[in-house]
Amino acid sequence: MRSVAEGRLPNTSTAFSEHIDRCLGCRACEQVCPAGVEYGALLESSRHELLNAQPKADLQNKLLRLVLKHIWLSPTRLRMMFAASRLFRDLRLPRLLLKSGIARLISSQAEFGLTLLESSRSNRKEPPATLKNGATNDVVSLFQGCVGEGLFGRVNRATRRVLDANAVSVRTPKEQVCCGALHAHAGDLDGARKLARKNIDAFTGNEPIITNAGGCGAMLVSYSHLLAEDDSYRDRARQFSERVKDVSQELQRRKIRSGGPATEERVTYDTSCHLLYGQHAGDASQQMVQQLPGIDFVPLQGTERCCGGAGIYNLMQPEMSARVLEEKLSCIKDTGASLLATGNPGCQMQIAAGASLAGMNLQVCHPIELLDESYSRAGLYDQGQG
Repeated sequence: MRSVAEGRLPNTSTAFSEHIDRCLGCRACEQVCPAGVEYGALLESSRHELLNAQPKADLQNKLLRLVLKHIWLSPTRLRMMFAASRLFRDLRLPRLLLKSGIARLISSQAEFGLTLLESSRSNRKEPPATLKNGATNDVVSLFQGCVGEGLFGRVNRATRRVLDANAVSVRTPKEQVCCGALHAHAGDLDGARKLARKNIDAFTGNEPIITNAGGCGAMLVSYSHLLAEDDSYRDRARQFSERVKDVSQELQRRKIRSGGPATEERVTYDTSCHLLYGQHAGDASQQMVQQLPGIDFVPLQGTERCCGGAGIYNLMQPEMSARVLEEKLSCIKDTGASLLATGNPGCQMQIAAGASLAGMNLQVCHPIELLDESYSRAGLYDQGQG
């Protein structure tokens, strides 16, 4: 990066593109940098440089740019895409293609991509509960996330129920859009800024903005940097970023209600890199799991290390991603846990897909789902249609 910035290395060099493309962007290096360099922001700027200097002409990158520009920037098209994806998933078509071996015949990437989609399903039964406590003066706004609401709507519903059980009213601005993380990771900073401005306009007021996805949260707290040169949004972006909290942080700062036993399974927890290094909320999320009544919890060695998902890194750099994931799965096996909780949908799919292909008996869920089950077992919800 420095060589390119100083003109000692051209931005069209292979050395530059290979180093930037192969970086996970986990931001762990920021924590040990004595100068406090914000490497995540530099990485996104470098990928933006690459996107303009070395536009990749292969089909995979062309398709990525097409999707980011013409689907992810359009809320209507994005909702349609996720609706189709859910239908495809819920009809068990990915499972059929995987079990028949057709997916593998197409390509290893196709097999892994379908396994990712299949792994977004949950075998855990969602509590048949409705909100009970009603409105209070304690209000937060929920950032749903595009992948979060599109494939993990159950996590958003669990978040609303848990907050309601703790006497917190949740509003969900309808005008909210994707956080822009995928655009930023791909180097499309212009697209990320367009989405950031829409979200800032959508989340008016001063109440906390709650997320349940580490990747989204890390992006939302970076709006102040992303729009630092935008005179119209600079101050609003800073105020917006200051309001963003992970749901575990929000619950940690209040006297959280205790529930019943959440699960009889042995549980471990893996920390989302962006939750840990971007939002600095990894400890709060793990503590939420450890404090569940009667939990059989075992710590995961290397929980602070990336799982290899890293946005779309697992699809763009499959070999490197697989090597990182293999190490993570080995550590999970050592715990003997049959249930893993993690606070980011990308991590959920990455680990669950890897475990499935490796033949491991492992369920993956969000920590808030375990707390939700705990509350349901304790009778804190009205029973009805979930």
